[in-house]
Amino acid sequence: MAEEEDGGGLDLADLDEVEDAPQPAPKNDEDNDDTIGDAMDMDLPRSAKDLEAVYDIPVQVSAVLGKTTMPVSSLLKLGRGAVVELDRKVGEAIDIYVNNRLVARGEVVVVEDRLGVTMTEIIKTDRAN
Repeated sequence: MAEEEDGGGLDLADLDEVEDAPQPAPKNDEDNDDTIGDAMDMDLPRSAKDLEAVYDIPVQVSAVLGKTTMPVSSLLKLGRGAVVELDRKVGEAIDIYVNNRLVARGEVVVVEDRLGVTMTEIIKTDRAN
């Protein structure tokens, strides 16, 4: 907070300069015992190029049409052609999950002879969750 009062923070006009500025050298633990300060000094990705290292990491994407709850006895009675009623109505948005985290809502579309999903709403969640 003291930095803000002293004018030590960045102005919006300084953002372009920060992006082009050289990156600071990593600090040794011997140089600074302030672990909170070290965590704040970590560089965050500033462009798509900075994220290239994670481009090839596989993620699980799920499109959930709806859900239902039933006893195991009813589940065991299901057979070919059985209809399971879901909690969604026709035309209602479906949930799109990435690694079991809700990230978007969308609609089912047909692409050639396959089903697909088009995202209609991005869900912004708190990073602490």
